[in-house]
Amino acid sequence: MQEAAVSPLAAWQNFYVIIGSAAASLTGLMFVVITLIAGARVRASSGGLAAFGAPTVVHFSIALLVAAILSAPWQVLWNAGLLLDLCGLGGVTYFVIVVRRVRRARHQADYQPVLEDWLWYTVFPLVSYTALLVAAIVLPGNPAPALFVIGAGTVLLLFTGIHNAWDTVTYLVIERSQPENKSQD
Repeated sequence: MQEAAVSPLAAWQNFYVIIGSAAASLTGLMFVVITLIAGARVRASSGGLAAFGAPTVVHFSIALLVAAILSAPWQVLWNAGLLLDLCGLGGVTYFVIVVRRVRRARHQADYQPVLEDWLWYTVFPLVSYTALLVAAIVLPGNPAPALFVIGAGTVLLLFTGIHNAWDTVTYLVIERSQPENKSQD
């Protein structure tokens, strides 16, 4: 009977192998990018990098964690649901931290967040984490739709991280190409 309760996870194994591999690889690439940025002479503030770089690694890490949780050999679904609930709750809590950082970055002279930043750094992750939280609650009783919502939320986190990593790197490259002293222009 327990095997029948967990069998919906077996159909998702390939999906989470792909998601987990992508999230792990992209997390590693973010560490390489941050290391390269640290070695370059970039005038970007640490507050801006904390507001926009750290969430990217967190989103990739949560996608990897969700893939690991749903790839584990659970005896009953409520165990996986509980851990996914904690991931979703942690993500919603982290959302509050990111909003504070983005607001703080807004008061810096070197960059002003625009609507696109608010969407990709706050709204889309909040949607992902909220979907994860709600779907994890219904996972034991209604696994088929819950697993699709969890999968969609995880993919949204992955794409959000990809967008944000690209956005951060692009911004820093453009910032680096600007003249050192803008007052001489």
